[in-house]
Amino acid sequence: MSGWRTKFLFLLIVYFAGFATAIYVMAPAPENQVSKGAQKTFASSTFKSDEFVKSFNGGMHKCLDLGKDAALRVGKYLKQKLNEKQLKSVS
Repeated sequence: MSGWRTKFLFLLIVYFAGFATAIYVMAPAPENQVSKGAQKTFASSTFKSDEFVKSFNGGMHKCLDLGKDAALRVGKYLKQKLNEKQLKSVS
């Protein structure tokens, strides 16, 4: 079951992931890397980018899993409370 809260949380995650990516891409290179040779700078930035991608990807998956888990728990809780109210109103 995919409710509007889950979709909203997913859209927020995607939005902020895009925003973080834009900031990362548009950020200027540090001064000490600008003066180095192009080949060395490219290799260094590629390595750091790979580390960042792995770290960011892991964090996003963890955040998404936590959001899904929270949404499922809230859904179960609300169903339980709704069933209790319906049983009380029938009695």
